[in-house]
Amino acid sequence: MKIAITKTKLSLIVSSALLIAACSNQKNEATDNMADLIAPIAKKVPHKMVIHNHTRIDDYYWMRDDSRTNPEILAHLDAENDYTAAQLKHTEAMQEKIFQEIKDRIEKDDNSVPIQKGDYYYSRQMQGENEYPIYVRATDFKGNNLEVLLDVNELAKAHDYYQVSGLSASPNGKLLAYGEDTVSRRIYTVQFKDIASNTLLDDKLEGTNGGIVWGNDNKTVYYIKKDPQTLLGYQVFRHTLGTSQANDEMVYEESNKAYYTGISKSKDGSSVFIWHSSTEASGVSVIDASNAKALPKKFIEREEGHEYSITKMNDWYYVKTNWQANNFRLMKVNEKNLGDKSKWQDVIPANAAVKLEDYELFNDHLVYQQRENGISRVTIQQLSTGKEQTLSFNDSAYSLELYGNNKLNNKALRLYYASFTTPGTHYDVDLTSFKKTQLKQTKVLGDFDSNNYASERIFVKARDGKKVPVSLVYRKDTFKKDGTNPLYQYAYGSYGSTIDPYFSVSRLSLLDRGFVYAIAHIRGSEMLGRPWYEDGKKLTKMNTFTDFIDVTKSLTTQGYGDKDKVFAAGGSAGGLLMGAVVNMAPELYTGIAAAVPFVDVVTTMLDESIPLTTNEFKEWGNPKEKAYYDYMLSYSPYDQVKAQDYPNILVTTGLHDSQVQYFEPMKWVAKLRDYKTDDNVLLFKTDMEAGHGGASGRFKRIHDTALEYSFFIDLLNKS
Repeated sequence: MKIAITKTKLSLIVSSALLIAACSNQKNEATDNMADLIAPIAKKVPHKMVIHNHTRIDDYYWMRDDSRTNPEILAHLDAENDYTAAQLKHTEAMQEKIFQEIKDRIEKDDNSVPIQKGDYYYSRQMQGENEYPIYVRATDFKGNNLEVLLDVNELAKAHDYYQVSGLSASPNGKLLAYGEDTVSRRIYTVQFKDIASNTLLDDKLEGTNGGIVWGNDNKTVYYIKKDPQTLLGYQVFRHTLGTSQANDEMVYEESNKAYYTGISKSKDGSSVFIWHSSTEASGVSVIDASNAKALPKKFIEREEGHEYSITKMNDWYYVKTNWQANNFRLMKVNEKNLGDKSKWQDVIPANAAVKLEDYELFNDHLVYQQRENGISRVTIQQLSTGKEQTLSFNDSAYSLELYGNNKLNNKALRLYYASFTTPGTHYDVDLTSFKKTQLKQTKVLGDFDSNNYASERIFVKARDGKKVPVSLVYRKDTFKKDGTNPLYQYAYGSYGSTIDPYFSVSRLSLLDRGFVYAIAHIRGSEMLGRPWYEDGKKLTKMNTFTDFIDVTKSLTTQGYGDKDKVFAAGGSAGGLLMGAVVNMAPELYTGIAAAVPFVDVVTTMLDESIPLTTNEFKEWGNPKEKAYYDYMLSYSPYDQVKAQDYPNILVTTGLHDSQVQYFEPMKWVAKLRDYKTDDNVLLFKTDMEAGHGGASGRFKRIHDTALEYSFFIDLLNKS
């Protein structure tokens, strides 16, 4: 909407209005009407920052307030929400239509496939209009002697936001532990429940990461405590049921702030593993799960650049490692030779063209998952004979995940499979005959027919000659490859996270309206192995952004999309991607959706007091070093905002976001409003009850999707 008023005057008018609203904490009719007409313009308070003899002036630094109670900031967020609601009011019917069509495709009564752990089979039930699951268990796969462990719907009734994490039954099956978060900051309180009596124990563990590991005595538990400021889980405590948390023993403390800490239990139940993980190195410490006084022992000494993980079977440890193997290999070592890497033996040798992604051990079988040329494959090997079989699937590109393989004496491998056109499918694969038994395929209600859709996998040549994989899906009867279709392009491109083609009931609402949907597997992921990731982080991060731009140009040139109907979306680090590409090539995109975007890169990475800073230096670089500072500054979306035309942009965040603080997108939007020279819409919506993952509840989340899709479709209808 174009308003005949100068930006300077507008800034004065709206800033005054916001200050008045903040002081009075009231909304009057004039303010509401103004929200219908003009976008909120934030006040400027110049803040000087100097490092490496370089000065930056940040006019919106005042927004960096993690108290989440500042009345002026809350008033500005409310004003932005009011403005967004007013600007999108004409799309409310469309939002509701898309919400309903997505919801109507979802089977209301939907149970997960039971997973055996110990003597029970555990599963999750979704019923009717319930937003949250009911967790149950039975004495066999068929569901006999079913009992309810936890009805999350009942627990969530008193909260605007509710999330359960880390459900774990004790080894004897009598007690249940679970974490609950009612704020969306990912700080959990662990509760303990007596299953037979359906009553809570007095024990309560505050300030945790949400998960616990049981000792073998059924009364000792291990958990990770979080720093309330940085939200970093760095201390492992041992708790004895029936005692106060204040008396818990700290068995490990991570002193290196570049490392994350995790805990798990070995498949054979003998050990508690403490995982030490940074971007470019890792380690494991081992605790005897049967000794309530045992202290952790290092598996091996940490080494810079050495990443590994372990599994224990009898007297042997299997080690997935990048030691002399950039794409990882699998080795084994007898427990008596742990510290001597010269005694490690190859099981799956290193292969420069093939990345070892995952593996599962069984008594006489090894299952390993590899990725070659971007395609994942699973191979079953019989340990006693060396006989191997690689599993085959129908689609040319797909997602594969090994899960629920909790027993060494399993006769079958459990895996999940999906593609752009194949709904999520769960299989048991016989380890001897290799026969696949389908246990469940996600039902898509309505008139869905997978034969109406087609997917492709192509490679796009980037500006430096590298070939970027792209996965595409479209509806056959609306796609002619003549450059007339709207194009929706998605990517993430950081942390080595690989987004394989997956099925989405929500996406059908785009495909049925003629959109071509594309995932650009840009550098920064591991789609083409570890080198693909390394070529898209730290001082090569710019490749992530140029790959995305080059994919857009190629797809429109090849006729997959109309160059005037290109829409792009990304969240978190993918939101950083969106911010970078709109600075670098805004003319390519009609609309952009950036969710919880990491856009204030330099300032955030200079602030070690907030979450995800010290742990991320090996991903982005440490700006206290000039080379990294200069490079990060060259792409930081907030710092690179300039006076130019930008596409239509929808930015969303959560006030309680624990990963990317709400003030990053808040600052970014304020600066964009000040600099942009176009009349395109810039909308900013903050969920005042949610965090990084958005709203809780299976149907509530659909509203966020419907909002984004409606934003794009409305722009398409206006083009």
